Amino acid sequence: MKVSRRRFIKMLSVVSVAFFIKSKIDKVFAKEEKKKKRYIMVVDINKCIGCGSCVIACKLENEVPLDAEVYRTWVERYIVTKDHKVYVDSIKGGIDAYKKNPIGKEIKKEDVIKTFFVPKLCNQCENPSCVQVCPVGATYKTEDGVVLVDRKWCIGCGYCIQACPYGARFFHPVVKTADKCTFCYHRIKKGLKPACVTVCPTRARIFGDKMNPNDEVYKILKNEKVNVLKPETGNEPQVFYIGMSKEVR
Repeated sequence: MKVSRRRFIKMLSVVSVAFFIKSKIDKVFAKEEKKKKRYIMVVDINKCIGCGSCVIACKLENEVPLDAEVYRTWVERYIVTKDHKVYVDSIKGGIDAYKKNPIGKEIKKEDVIKTFFVPKLCNQCENPSCVQVCPVGATYKTEDGVVLVDRKWCIGCGYCIQACPYGARFFHPVVKTADKCTFCYHRIKKGLKPACVTVCPTRARIFGDKMNPNDEVYKILKNEKVNVLKPETGNEPQVFYIGMSKEVR
């Protein structure tokens, strides 16, 4: 089929316009992708000394009463004995650094083969079950991946607390609504680190944006072996652990 010169020029113009539009669209999407953030935390179990500084700092920063048995973050102690039994406790959330009970009453010191500490907190899941079950939309996920609770909307039904597979939610004893770790969202929006990260004396907690190739957490996920808690839930936790052994649950 012979194409006239005029028709050829017209077709060429249409193709050129199409490529121009596509180029503009690609640039817009590339710009948006560059803007995207996904805040995560990496916890190095090998570095945690169970000092409880993170628990205290979290309570003070987020106005959770120090004497209340509720925690936005807490530290669990794992004790493994020669007969392969695993004991887990979290005395006052680890706030007293286990000073009064160094190995546990029922365990003999000579039977212990290893002891270690595991900080825990809200996992800021990619697929948070707490958001799915909230009947009024009080629990929601921000564009940068942090799960928050709007206290003005929370009716205190407790569905989110029951739905969380990590036990990371509780009723705030003062404001009487659901509460949890927010990665100190009020701080990170100002360019600051979460309180628990700031006070950790051994840098057992590392916080950052996993979408940023220049960020430390991005490099850790790319180069280190990391694990998450209860991956079988399908929640896709965004708190990653270095040095997690089979005993951790």
